[in-house]
Amino acid sequence: MLKILHYPDSFLRQKSVSVEVFDEDLAHFLDEMNVTMLANNGVGLAAVQVGRAIAALLVNIPDDKGEQSSEHLLEIINPKIIEKSGQILWNEGCLSVPDFYEDIQRYNTIVLSYQNRKGEKKQLEAEGYLAVAIQHEMDHLEGILFVDRLPILKRKKFEKLLKKQQRCSA
Repeated sequence: MLKILHYPDSFLRQKSVSVEVFDEDLAHFLDEMNVTMLANNGVGLAAVQVGRAIAALLVNIPDDKGEQSSEHLLEIINPKIIEKSGQILWNEGCLSVPDFYEDIQRYNTIVLSYQNRKGEKKQLEAEGYLAVAIQHEMDHLEGILFVDRLPILKRKKFEKLLKKQQRCSA
């Protein structure tokens, strides 16, 4: 299993580079990312969160029973949002920022172009939870964490909570 980096690790601020080679190494890495994401009860994971700054991310939205099946796993490589509309406020969390949740404004609907693990070009229209999860993970590819999108007072609340957690665990 891969190690998930936690805020304030500076590697999380890396901008990811495009994936150029779609080979067995990439496929193995995506499989390891999936195992790591599921073992940590995540619905999304970007490669930079596990120490590799490449434009690759996973999203797997649970079904009505809370189950995550392999049929719903999205492996998204070199994503680009080509259309966006509407607004939605969503209570987000992050595997790299454990135990902190806050409402974040996102686009409600997006159209995404990307490549799969074989390098094939794909397009996807997503809305609601799926659109939010994709945007959250795409932020990671730019070195942005969801806490960066907080208004200043909520950001200060987060920083205060983080310092308290760090003192308690020291």
